[in-house]
Amino acid sequence: MSTENEPAAADNTRRAPSEDPHFIAGIIGAAGDHDAPLLRRMIAPLGTPDLADVIEHVPLETALTIARLIGSELPVELLADLSWERREEILTELPDDYVSRVLGELDTDDAAAVAADIDEEQLGRVLAAADDDTRLAVEEALSFEEETAGRLMQREYVAAPEGDKVGDVIDRMRVDSAELPDEFFEIYIVDAAMRPIGAVRVSSLLRTKRETPLTEIMRSPLILIRPEMDQEEVAQTFQKYHMVSAPVVDEAGRLTGMVTVDDIVDVISEENEEDLLRLAGVSEAAQTDSVFRSVKARAPWLLVNLLTAVVASTVISAFEGSINRLVALAVLMPIVASMGGNAGTQALAVAVRAIASRDLTEGNAPRYVLREALTAISNGFIFALVLAVVVAVWFQDVLLASAMALAIVINFACAGLAGILVPLTLRRYGADPAVSSSVFVTFVTDVVGFLAFLGLATLILFV
Repeated sequence: MSTENEPAAADNTRRAPSEDPHFIAGIIGAAGDHDAPLLRRMIAPLGTPDLADVIEHVPLETALTIARLIGSELPVELLADLSWERREEILTELPDDYVSRVLGELDTDDAAAVAADIDEEQLGRVLAAADDDTRLAVEEALSFEEETAGRLMQREYVAAPEGDKVGDVIDRMRVDSAELPDEFFEIYIVDAAMRPIGAVRVSSLLRTKRETPLTEIMRSPLILIRPEMDQEEVAQTFQKYHMVSAPVVDEAGRLTGMVTVDDIVDVISEENEEDLLRLAGVSEAAQTDSVFRSVKARAPWLLVNLLTAVVASTVISAFEGSINRLVALAVLMPIVASMGGNAGTQALAVAVRAIASRDLTEGNAPRYVLREALTAISNGFIFALVLAVVVAVWFQDVLLASAMALAIVINFACAGLAGILVPLTLRRYGADPAVSSSVFVTFVTDVVGFLAFLGLATLILFV
């Protein structure tokens, strides 16, 4: 087996190892044979992100076997690069001394993310083996709620007194280089009470003469972040002010840490993915999810969808006599509902995105509502004309074409209003508009579409 699989590890330059089926098969085979030396040789050329990607793509049992066989030899950055789902699954198989070492060597924000996925019993053992600084930093980070700035905050930062000059800071950083964060973009200028009063970008520091006071080149005022601030709000602040880092302060305004843009990129990605999944009524969609977990996450909203579909079917049954008299009604009514549903989905996507980015507020909501309503009605008239011509030619019935055209206009108008009003209403009452809006918008467009078309057709053709 060694001779077959080892070349795959050397053939990684052409594509990511996780995309190479031969390499993945080799990893699975070596783990299945409990061949620790081969596993070491195969993963040795991989960088930490590639190794994390491989562990994400192999079956769970393979990942657990890797953790058991060579867990203590894995790079410390690996746990920070794994998704929380896979990290949570393999942590129990990793040696406590390795996990303790990981928490001590990672930046405090990454250490907090890893610690949050360790079960309580193992975390107690891990922290008992850690040094005092690591233990205090992790415990402080875990004291904040999930998805807040306190969990994102990196407690390593560079600060300088307001009386310092450029040369003082450069010399001090060179002497204390081991104490510096792995990555930092700004030096925070603080007063005697450790309150930040400005910041100097590292690029500005290096361009400035040594004797220049920091206060002459610092930018002020700063955007200050509180640890309890929601991570989505922090991300929006970074986007709005084009920030690369921001100081985090306590209740007294004292500097306690910083949030950096690399964490914000992750937050934006997670929040966008979460909103997209929720818009479809799906709460989670990890590649490591089991069938049971996926069913549990999706079934409740399918049940709600079933109930709304039953109501729509009840509307159709009320016009059973009309449908029996003219089969064309059964042929055409799905078109009305489908077109309205698509129009509603368009308006809904615009509304949810605007709400998530905070572009849509109570102050400008009327303008959004009017725009979406007029857009939907305009599209309604366009497609009403098109479908009226199609129906008139197809069924040779001008009255039926008129009913179709009127129903399309009515359903498009209701779809546009529902697409914007449903998420606004849900948000007003404290619900997440991305989670359930699509079900209710579809319900409105189905019921209105069937009722408008079948009702108008009955009035025009049979009354």
